[in-house]
Amino acid sequence: MENNFLSLIKTRRSVRAYKPQPVPSEALDAVLEAGTYAPTGGGRQSPTIIAITDPKYRQEIARLNAEVMGNNTDPYYGAPVVILVLADGSANTFVEDGSCVLENMMLAAHALGLGTVWVHREREIFDSEKGKALLREWKLPETLRGVGAIALGYPAQEAGQPAARKQNYIVRI
Repeated sequence: MENNFLSLIKTRRSVRAYKPQPVPSEALDAVLEAGTYAPTGGGRQSPTIIAITDPKYRQEIARLNAEVMGNNTDPYYGAPVVILVLADGSANTFVEDGSCVLENMMLAAHALGLGTVWVHREREIFDSEKGKALLREWKLPETLRGVGAIALGYPAQEAGQPAARKQNYIVRI
C-alpha cells in the first residue's frame, strides 16, 4: 500500500466484472483490518464486518440481494468475496459508521490491486425474516442493520476513466 493516498482516491473505480481467482488471505485480512480503523460516531465501533468466501453463503446472499431487486442476476458481479457491513441499529450513526468502514476497505483494496464495487440492499435483506435467519445461523445479533456491501476480487477488465467533476461541486464561503 505504497500508493500516494490522493492518487488512490482519484484512481479508484467501481469494478463490475471479476476474475474467478480467489483473493489471498493476507490481502483479504489487510482490507478487513482497514475497515476496523474507520471513524465511528463517539468511537462506538457500531459496525460488524462479515467476509463471505464460502460459496454456499456467497450464493445465498447474492440470491437474497437479487430477490430484493426483483431479478435473478448476481448483484456482486461474480466477485469471489462479498464483504457485508452491518451495524448496531441502536447507534444513531450506524449508517455513517458503516459507510466509513466500506470506504476504507474500498481504498485499501485498490491499494492492493484489487477491485471493488459498493452494493446496496443489505438493509432490506437483514431487515427481512430470511436475513434475520442468516444472522441467527451466523450467531450474530438480530439488531444488526444492513448498511452496504462490497464485491471484492481481481478486476476482469481495465477500469474506465473517471467522469469529469461537476461544476460547483465545491463552494467556498
